[in-house]
Amino acid sequence: MRLVSLLLILALASCRQSAKGEVEQWEEQASRITIFRDDYGVPHVYGQTDADAVFGMLYAQCEDDFNRVEQNYIWAIGRLAEVEGEEALYSDLRARLFMSREEAVSAYESSPPWLKKLCDAFADGINYYLHTHPEVKPRLLDRFEPWMPMYFSEGSIGGDIERVSTEKLQAYYEGGVEFPAAAWQELQQREAELEPGGSNGIALSGTLTASGNPMLLINPHTSFYFRGEMHMVSEEGMNAYGAVTWGQFFIYQGFNEKTGWMHTSTYTDVMDEYIEDIAGSDGELLYRYGDELRPVTVSEETLLYRSGDSLARRTFPVYRTHHGPITHQVGGRPVATAMMWSPARALEQSYIRTKQDSYKGFRQMMDLRTNSSNNTVYADAEGNIAYFHGNFIPKRDTRFNFEEPVDGADPATDWQGLHTVDEEITLLNPPNGWIQNCNSTPYTAALEHSPKKGDYPGYMSIDEENFRGIHAMRLLRDRSGYTLDSLISLAYDSYLPAFEALIPGLVSAYDAAGGGDPELGPAIEILRNWDYRTSETSEAMTLAHYYGSRYGSIATRPEGMSDMELMSYFGLGSPPEERLQVFRETLDGLNADFGTWRLPWGEVNRYQRLNGAIFQAFDDGKPSLPIGLASGRWGALAAYGARYGNHTKKIYGTRGNSFVAVVEFGEKVHAKSLLAGGQSGDPTSPHFGDQAEMYRAARFKDVPYYREDVEARAQEQYHPGSRGN
Repeated sequence: MRLVSLLLILALASCRQSAKGEVEQWEEQASRITIFRDDYGVPHVYGQTDADAVFGMLYAQCEDDFNRVEQNYIWAIGRLAEVEGEEALYSDLRARLFMSREEAVSAYESSPPWLKKLCDAFADGINYYLHTHPEVKPRLLDRFEPWMPMYFSEGSIGGDIERVSTEKLQAYYEGGVEFPAAAWQELQQREAELEPGGSNGIALSGTLTASGNPMLLINPHTSFYFRGEMHMVSEEGMNAYGAVTWGQFFIYQGFNEKTGWMHTSTYTDVMDEYIEDIAGSDGELLYRYGDELRPVTVSEETLLYRSGDSLARRTFPVYRTHHGPITHQVGGRPVATAMMWSPARALEQSYIRTKQDSYKGFRQMMDLRTNSSNNTVYADAEGNIAYFHGNFIPKRDTRFNFEEPVDGADPATDWQGLHTVDEEITLLNPPNGWIQNCNSTPYTAALEHSPKKGDYPGYMSIDEENFRGIHAMRLLRDRSGYTLDSLISLAYDSYLPAFEALIPGLVSAYDAAGGGDPELGPAIEILRNWDYRTSETSEAMTLAHYYGSRYGSIATRPEGMSDMELMSYFGLGSPPEERLQVFRETLDGLNADFGTWRLPWGEVNRYQRLNGAIFQAFDDGKPSLPIGLASGRWGALAAYGARYGNHTKKIYGTRGNSFVAVVEFGEKVHAKSLLAGGQSGDPTSPHFGDQAEMYRAARFKDVPYYREDVEARAQEQYHPGSRGN
């Protein structure tokens, strides 16, 4: 017994010594790192090594919004149900279908030594923050591990994995039958009614600018506060500034002194579904592949979920073929989903991107081909502008329609390696001097100098325009003499081309019906005389938004129409009496909610952030700001819209313009930026909402990039762990 006690004492002493050693290691690394906070609270992190910069970067992120850092990893590693309950089980199962903890650890262990060091610094920076902030109580993750970034390596809002439907996955496991067609159609309609995602990227060559220097517009449309603004610098060549997805250790959209990069969501086909022919034989599941029968890989995933004050568990059988995991059924037959899953290589590419100093290096970085969910708009100090449509693109047999599930038993449907970057849709220095992508077709990225559709297989991109793309091209055509301020003005142009398609048909329907309606007439006249520009004071904008939104949600949607085609159909192709009825109902709804339909847009379209919650609970009775911006659905380049139910009468923005920057490359880089609200997620911080009025007015701040400028603007200077000491 005495021996057992002695061993226990020695073990505890060893653990204390190990913990002490870890803390001393953190403190030693922190001493090599300096964080400057500028007058808007943006952290500028300086370290001796890249690993130091990563350590400080994650520490600073946690200072600003640990809630979002933790949330992103709870979601990514498939443990959301442990905090949100049973309704999140299928989000967790989806994560586990594509990677297990063991696979994540293996990906980390087999990574290049330099990448392992960065992953170690990622975990150490967060854990040191938790060590120095014992008052912070994580909801679930009280320790972060260096393998965790393998789950979350690409930087998009979920990236490819969110294209796998949790509704279909749940139907497969709960019912064992094909997802009900009517329910799926209803889901598609609800999704179509939501504020569209996406982003705008514009690159200008020096031939079009007043200074002769190239410029870049970085304009992602994300959920507000999804990314913070950050600057990371090391003595190993890192000096990158831009938007960082909470919990990641690379600048996702941004610039260094020589190069800049902007991502837009791609329509490239990077995922495919395979209908598998599976049958049981002597207790074993086999699937047909050509002339052979292959065993289905069968395993189990046990997930925990919050149930009241305790945790319950549920075990799911998991089935895989060489195409990927079984995720749903079609016609009663199982379907496997194939997608890129090279987390270490994707993380490698995401980090290497930020250190390139020329087009040559940037182009070589693209050869890693793991930036699967994005297009990239690029500019550099050498004078180059470029565009890459997608990056990870599997080769396929064009006899098959991969927009639909294909026959997994036919070997000819398998991916046949990857296209090289030279085979993909790219642009370099088009003669017109500009490139734009607004999640629209790449075949209009540079007018007549754009890539030609016939030169590429159909799966490389759908040829679909949107109103933002139309808007951008109109603004860019035959224009020059740009400055950073005029590029901002272009990015915030108030014209809304969707209403050019929608509103004249409503007015003509009213006129054809004889006019003279005392209820509709005054509102119709406001729209008849409207210039299709949005502003805080515009009553026409209020009418048009509610009319277009209502029409899109209640009317019959002809099958196969894009959102842009649908607005044109509602404008001139739908029954005139239907247009008038929808407009009458629109006025009735405004009268019921607000007592009048005569409402300036800014009275109903608002910005409100009451707390640091990830999903805001909005309140019409609490302070908010008027916003003159409009939804990207109407062609607003500076998009502002709601993506989840507000349960209020007024509209409160949740996504669209979030981080925005304009960058000019010359002998020195010069940039301006703006965040929705502010840098901090803490309502008590002066930087929680210090950019809200600036956001309202599109008033950008100058970016302090060089050390002397950073020090001149610094309001605080400290090492991690010593802030306020």
